[in-house]
Amino acid sequence: MTDNPYASPGPENNPTPLKSRWKLGLLSVLSIAAIGCVAFALLLPAQRRVRPAAKRTQCKNNIKQIGLALHNYHEHYGTFPPAYTVDSNGKRLHSWRTLILPYVDQGELFNKIDLSKAWDDPVNAEAAKTELYVYHCPSAPGPNNHTSYVVIVGANTCFPGAGSKTLSEITDGTANTMMVVEVGSEKSAPWMAPMDVDEQFILSVGPKSKVSHTGGLHALLADGSVRFVSSSVDVKTRHSLMTIDAGDAVGEF
Repeated sequence: MTDNPYASPGPENNPTPLKSRWKLGLLSVLSIAAIGCVAFALLLPAQRRVRPAAKRTQCKNNIKQIGLALHNYHEHYGTFPPAYTVDSNGKRLHSWRTLILPYVDQGELFNKIDLSKAWDDPVNAEAAKTELYVYHCPSAPGPNNHTSYVVIVGANTCFPGAGSKTLSEITDGTANTMMVVEVGSEKSAPWMAPMDVDEQFILSVGPKSKVSHTGGLHALLADGSVRFVSSSVDVKTRHSLMTIDAGDAVGEF
């Protein structure tokens, strides 16, 4: 017996032999490791089920951020951005995605871009290579600097080309009018590119189309909400969702 509180215990205070204690400790470690392996194996199927759903949720959140950016742009300029900007000869220069960069927390990147030169001009090459998660669906394959989100360009849509539209011009109802849709890899493009889709593309999407999510695609409506539009929605409803002032009724979707 010793009065030193830091002294190693003597044999009378350590009834379990050292060899036995080593065996017990090893068994405890092996037991814990085995339990951990079993738990991990049980979690794997659940993770596989959750992952696609998580990606779909992230995609939806991306589009919500884009919608907020479009409305903040509208609040600042009194109009939505054009689908693309053009030079004096009508050549396309930049996408609406570039114009809303300050509203998706990318003001620094926006300031590096020369808007007087085309998006693919060497002066804008570094910016064009930038990966922006907000513009890319996590379920979509392809280069990370490509975008999954496009607007519908057409004379009677929210994005008539180089022209701009205001909220007040959407007389069919903002909750019934599509602004942005997601596309599969076959229609993806560099996010800086002034490339989108036309009305015919939306009308042609069907159950066999290559899309990022099973059964349909996400769409941003003019009121800022995001809906998952089924690939089986009828053509008439799709057409009604694209027009801003046709006075047509939108069916279920």
